[in-house]
Amino acid sequence: MARVLTAVELTIGVAALLLIFGLVLLQAAQRYLPIDGWPWTGELARFCLVWLTFVVAGALVTRNSHISIEMIDMVPGDPLRRVVRVVSCLIVALVGVGLCAEAWELVQTQDLLKSPAMRMPMSWLYAISLIGFVSVVVRSLIAAVEYAVLGVPEPTYDDLADHEMPTA
Repeated sequence: MARVLTAVELTIGVAALLLIFGLVLLQAAQRYLPIDGWPWTGELARFCLVWLTFVVAGALVTRNSHISIEMIDMVPGDPLRRVVRVVSCLIVALVGVGLCAEAWELVQTQDLLKSPAMRMPMSWLYAISLIGFVSVVVRSLIAAVEYAVLGVPEPTYDDLADHEMPTA
């Protein structure tokens, strides 16, 4: 199930990224063509950037690719690393719950507002973000349980090589 969810999130993220690329190219081309520009292209590109950011957040949590300080991974002994990782995942989940609540509120209250160029209901913008926040919460809780039950995997040589200090 997690693989399917990750695939869906990454597919939406790739589609948003490709759409941003195409729309920005279209905007650049419009400057040199003797036609009026389409203002909706810039607006949709900005919305896609928001969607890209939040929709792939859950996949980043699962892949342990989100922003984190990995110094604790170098400490010998599993118990301390396990506690820090579990607490970290629970904090991420708690922040995600707050973001879910706010996104839900915006989905409920912003339906009357329309975007200036596309006339898209602003609740749609927040609905996609809500999906990403829910994913972050669920995946953070799953990761916390996995760390609590299975422990933290030992860092591999490649992980350690990324953090070594250069020698003189």
